Amino acid sequence: MSASGSLPKLSLVIGGARSGKSRLAETMARSSGLARSYIATAEAWDDEMRDRIAQHQSDRDEGWACFEAPRDLAGALAQVGPGVVLVDCATLWLSNHLIADSALEPETDRLCFAIQGCKARVIVVSNEVGWSIVPDNPLARRFRDAQGRLNQRLATEAGLVVAVMAGLPMVLKGEMPGVTE
Repeated sequence: MSASGSLPKLSLVIGGARSGKSRLAETMARSSGLARSYIATAEAWDDEMRDRIAQHQSDRDEGWACFEAPRDLAGALAQVGPGVVLVDCATLWLSNHLIADSALEPETDRLCFAIQGCKARVIVVSNEVGWSIVPDNPLARRFRDAQGRLNQRLATEAGLVVAVMAGLPMVLKGEMPGVTE
């Protein structure tokens, strides 16, 4: 990709757990030739999550301006300068809002407005959770339904949607820019 970037304003990288979504999104950002920012939405509630966060951090090369935004993703997007910003991930952001009992629709509206107003091109990583079994409890069903609605909203607004399965990208919408490892 050229330094001017051929990424659209919003790219959505979606897939299941450990499908290779984050790795692809990071490669897309690096290949853009643009200044890179990273917004992490995870919260370390236990040792296992702390280990996952540490692994993600060690997997990233240098050259990223990093922000943490477990819930105020719109505020973090407003702080990002020109270039490309990777949001990893919408699923944890949504989970954090569910746990906080936030009003999800206004938060989603706020997020989408912030993406459009962001100075950078935005790559959002999100989990596809709709291909699994129907959850056995109300909170899990509420999460699954909210995640599906969020993914649909992001996909509608995105110029590029890439599904990742077993580490393989499948373009669902738009054109994948040249990506090099």
